[in-house]
Amino acid sequence: MAIMNLLVSYNGSPASDAALRYAAELAKGRGAQVTALLAHSTHEVIDSSSRWIPAQARALLTQANADIVAGIAAQFEALAQELALGDALRFREQAGRVDVTLAEAARCYDMIIVGRHMDADDAHVALHPDRIALLSGRPVIVVPEGYRADADHSHAALAWDGSRSAARALSDSLRLLEAEGKVSVISFGTPVGGIADLLQHLRLHGVSPVHEDFPESHAVAETLLAYCDRHDPSLLVMGAYEHSKFREDFLGGDTAKVLRDIRIPVLLSH
Repeated sequence: MAIMNLLVSYNGSPASDAALRYAAELAKGRGAQVTALLAHSTHEVIDSSSRWIPAQARALLTQANADIVAGIAAQFEALAQELALGDALRFREQAGRVDVTLAEAARCYDMIIVGRHMDADDAHVALHPDRIALLSGRPVIVVPEGYRADADHSHAALAWDGSRSAARALSDSLRLLEAEGKVSVISFGTPVGGIADLLQHLRLHGVSPVHEDFPESHAVAETLLAYCDRHDPSLLVMGAYEHSKFREDFLGGDTAKVLRDIRIPVLLSH
C-alpha cells in the first residue's frame, strides 16, 4: 500500500517541529497529504464553570486557552511556509484527551508521526507515543527533537523476535524499508520461526538484508540504542509491548527505554 495520507501531531514543541519536517520529507515525491493536528486537553486547573468564579475571570481563562492554541497555530504557519508543501499540508485543532484524540484520528490515515514526549511539554498538549500505538491500530513514527529528516543515512534497522507485534511492524514499515533498499535485521538468539524466511521476504521486496545477531543475554534496549548510535540508520522499526502495558510501565520496559534515549525516528506497531 502506498503512503499517501499522513497525520502529524503538532503541539509546538521542538520534537513536534522535527515530526512535521520528517512528515514533509516523506510526503515529497509521493504526492502525499499531510495533516497537522493540534490535540489539546480541555482540563483546567481551575473549574471556570464554577459559580464562584467571577464572569470576568472565566473570560480571562477562556482567552488564555485560546491564546495558547492561536500561538501554536501561528508557529505552524511559519514552519509551513518553510516546508512549501502548499495545499498538501493542512492544520486543524481538536479538544479532548490528547492520546485518545490522536489515536482515534489516526485510524483514517496511513500512519501517524509524533514528536518524542518531552518533560517540558505543557500538560494540555503533552502526548505519549507508546499509548497512541496501543490505542490507534496504526503505525506510529516517533521523532526525537532536533532530528534532521534530510540527513544522509545508509539503511534502516529492524528489531526482530518473530512475535506478532514485530510482524505487524514489518508489514507497516515495508514501503519505507523498500525505499531505503538495505535493512539491518537485529535479533537476540534464535527468533520464533527462525530468520531465513524473513530475509527471503525482504529480498523479494527488493530489500538487501543484513542479519545482526546478538546473544540472548544482551540487554535489548541498551543493545539497540548502541547499535543505532554506532551505525546511524534512518529508522528503527520495532513491535511495541509484546508483554502487557502494565508490565512495561511497572518494570520500565524496552519500548520505553528506547523511546526515551533514541536519536533517530522509531516506527512502533502493536
